[in-house]
Amino acid sequence: MNFKKIWVLMAMGCFLFSPQFTAAAGDFSWMENFNIRADADPSGFRARLANRFKIGDEKIDAVLSVAKSAADAYMVLRCGEISGKSSENAIEKYKSQKNKGWGSYGRSLGIKPGSKEFQDLKSGDDLYAGKGKARDKNKGKTKTKGKGKGKK
Repeated sequence: MNFKKIWVLMAMGCFLFSPQFTAAAGDFSWMENFNIRADADPSGFRARLANRFKIGDEKIDAVLSVAKSAADAYMVLRCGEISGKSSENAIEKYKSQKNKGWGSYGRSLGIKPGSKEFQDLKSGDDLYAGKGKARDKNKGKTKTKGKGKGKK
């Protein structure tokens, strides 16, 4: 094995096992599948964004022009929504924060990394997976009145 191959393997190992890469991959692992689905049907993805965030083509174009991926575009819009910031503000923050990670980006919009909202972002999207804001954990469950099962 020559020196160049060894150097490349060492560099790849450092990257793959760096804390930033492993944290990002584990915390937001849903993003890869999200990108696959969005890339397979770009017009459907745009329609989903428009419907989910109640935005038009102009704002969709604006976020897609700066986002690294479809999942990043979704995250920008979702973080703006969670923080109560406009999509324009969320896009501008993303431009300056996009190389710093989602925790840093969220903080720049006022979302605390340990908050329930941030945990929801890490667990998945509500565009394809049915998770996040639109998901109701108690859906389908009914509350019963009375003393409960087996109690007298």
